[in-house]
Amino acid sequence: MTYRKIRVHIENARNKASIYHITQERWDAARSRHGALARNLQVTIGWDGDILEDALRTASILVGVPARCDNLAARAPALRWIHATSAGVDGLLPLDWLPRGVTFTNNRGAHGVKAGQYMRMAYTMLHSHMPQIIANQHARRWEQLFSPNIAGRTALIAGLGDLGEAAARAAKELGLKVIGVRRTARKSRYADAVHPYSRLDRLLPRADFVVLAVPLTPETHQLLNRERLKLMKPTASVINISRAPVVDCAALAEQLRRGKLAGAILDVVDPEPLPAGSPLWDVPNLVITPHISCDDGDHYVDISLDLWFENLGRFLQGKPLKNRVDPRRGY
Repeated sequence: MTYRKIRVHIENARNKASIYHITQERWDAARSRHGALARNLQVTIGWDGDILEDALRTASILVGVPARCDNLAARAPALRWIHATSAGVDGLLPLDWLPRGVTFTNNRGAHGVKAGQYMRMAYTMLHSHMPQIIANQHARRWEQLFSPNIAGRTALIAGLGDLGEAAARAAKELGLKVIGVRRTARKSRYADAVHPYSRLDRLLPRADFVVLAVPLTPETHQLLNRERLKLMKPTASVINISRAPVVDCAALAEQLRRGKLAGAILDVVDPEPLPAGSPLWDVPNLVITPHISCDDGDHYVDISLDLWFENLGRFLQGKPLKNRVDPRRGY
């Protein structure tokens, strides 16, 4: 099948970790995996806007969202598709800068495998009292903290997209019961039951693990607030792999210090990097991982570009693209 040439510009930001950089070498490797589609592309790769304005004049597709999104309709008259190389796009909201007729997609689907591995670790660490055991080691204190079989415990997972499905899958692999919470009660293959957010207050007292895997929107901001944290049983734990503002971190720290919760793992904090003077560093039974839960350190770009090429085939055939971001919902 023969297609017309498509001009694509890839925009990188040097201040991001190198695992996210679409270098020429990584692009060439992806092009070799998708030869039939790649032959129809004319590609430019830019860094921090160095060639952006020239590229936008003719580009039909933009991979990576530039630092400046204003007036894109005039700057990029041929633009038809923008692809964000991250799953979360809350930092780009509201999408009033998106030109009419331009499709905006995110990187949903690139994180599930790694997220599942992280979640298996998180469940078992918290269940085995590992945060306290590590603290005891540093304090040179011998204290035998026994734990029962994790099977049969309950994970309450808020959000059942790519990350939430990974968290639910990991929970089922460990023998946990899974309760899902999302905007609607639409079923999930890994959840024993799914409820809308409106039932969250009733469900929280049943959870041994509360997992936050939601996109950050006005509806999910402070979803796990001070009042809801108090609804959890003192033997329960919190895991956040979504965005920091979905949890009241000050209230979470207070509950942990008072022994009202058993533990927590936060992969996201605000701000990032977390300042050395932040009181979160010293909260007992809290583990902070530096926003590394869901991204493959060796193959993130490979995975991302394979997903993008799959969508490119749909684009060239005039089919609806996967992972379209809904400006009204914000994800």
